[in-house]
Amino acid sequence: MGRYAKCERSTRETEIVVALDLDGTGDYDIDTGIGFFDHMLEGFARHGLFDLTVHVEGDTHVDSHHTAEDTGIVLGQAFYKALGDKQGITRFGHMILPMDDALILAALDFSGRTYFAYDAELKADRLGTMETEVIKEFFMGLASGAQMNLHIRELAGENTHHVVEAMFKAVAKAMDMASRLDTRIDGVLSTKGML
Repeated sequence: MGRYAKCERSTRETEIVVALDLDGTGDYDIDTGIGFFDHMLEGFARHGLFDLTVHVEGDTHVDSHHTAEDTGIVLGQAFYKALGDKQGITRFGHMILPMDDALILAALDFSGRTYFAYDAELKADRLGTMETEVIKEFFMGLASGAQMNLHIRELAGENTHHVVEAMFKAVAKAMDMASRLDTRIDGVLSTKGML
């Protein structure tokens, strides 16, 4: 079955199903009910080379918050599950990704310890129907669900669409790097012997 996981979450606010193959080719089937969010997750899958299915029914008549945050949590849980015992993974990943005026740094560690740092100033309040303040909530949920240390920093950017899209792509590339298998690694990459 490989490094594959399917995770679900059901609350009064959201119904979410995520399926993830870490060793995919970037195929995706995304429907969150929020057009801009779909676009971001499609880029995440394609540039991370993850096969990804995300289906969400959320209370978008209220706002985007619950859908974004809960999707981040479930997607993170899928990564955590697909990584299994983390034997042989490179563990750390990073990317400085340019997108026109935007330049984003993403760095992470699949350490099993959750930490999240975010330094970005998004100039627009909304992209399509999605409030930009929930972007941070998505990535915080992703870090929590994956039990990883995640840093995101905006180094440059004027256009909010470019900044946010560069974030999703940079994090995807860093997660791809950190989840890769390296035959030189015996067990897990830690002096503790576990992650």
